[in-house]
Amino acid sequence: MTPEQFTILLVGALAAGGLGSALGMAGGIFVVPMLTLYTHVPFPAAVAVGLVSVIACSCAGAPRFLEAGLTNLRLAVVLESATALGAVVGVLMIGVVPERVLYSIFAVVLLVSAVQMFTGRRARSPVGVSSGHLSLDAAYTDQDGSVVAYGVSRLPLGMTFMFGAGTLSALLGIGSGVLKIPAMDAAMRLPIKVSSATANLMIGVTACGAAAAYLVSGTLDLTLAAPVALGSIAGSILGARILVRVAGPELRVVFTVVLLVAAVPMALNAFGAGWVVSS
Repeated sequence: MTPEQFTILLVGALAAGGLGSALGMAGGIFVVPMLTLYTHVPFPAAVAVGLVSVIACSCAGAPRFLEAGLTNLRLAVVLESATALGAVVGVLMIGVVPERVLYSIFAVVLLVSAVQMFTGRRARSPVGVSSGHLSLDAAYTDQDGSVVAYGVSRLPLGMTFMFGAGTLSALLGIGSGVLKIPAMDAAMRLPIKVSSATANLMIGVTACGAAAAYLVSGTLDLTLAAPVALGSIAGSILGARILVRVAGPELRVVFTVVLLVAAVPMALNAFGAGWVVSS
């Protein structure tokens, strides 16, 4: 790797980690396109490095979110059980699904998530909705000093989405926050900032197992992973500070725009009209 390539990957990962952490979905969703389009590495290798970026972003951003009270730890543990099972299924499918199909799935996931975030939800769940003996309801203090209490609803539906998110995380290296956040926001009626912070914690756990599988198989290129991990850590620390301070509606708009922009190159690759990566 040349110094120029190292610098570009470092800066690119820093930007990806910052934006990804601010949105609660880590930088893998941006790192994978960067690697496939700029360094022209095979898609599986880009996914493996993307998972490293996800782990770095999650670990660096989680302390800030926990300190701010945005992360719902009980909910994260419950939902992660379904996500981990989905990740196992995704790992078993590695190498089975053709690359263009993966690009197509990636593009569809981005577009569907963008639509969900743009339309939002018509009403919040009532404060104090019971989540049963699990006691998942909680509250946090917003940037303006107001206390926001919320209830967790439709848990089975949320866990179904988490299973699918875990499967796609292992296959695409996107951290699955891109699916988890819209699912928690729209299906489970959680505040967008809680969805983002809780997803940030969960994606690191999911990515660890998938990244280990890629490492054992020899797919993970540690040379590429080094600058990406360093940039992701620095960027995610900055992004976590942004998420804590930004308003919910503003976060939703940025999230939607980013998803739409990222979907374009993946869709082009899926139809063979863009930068198709050769294996």
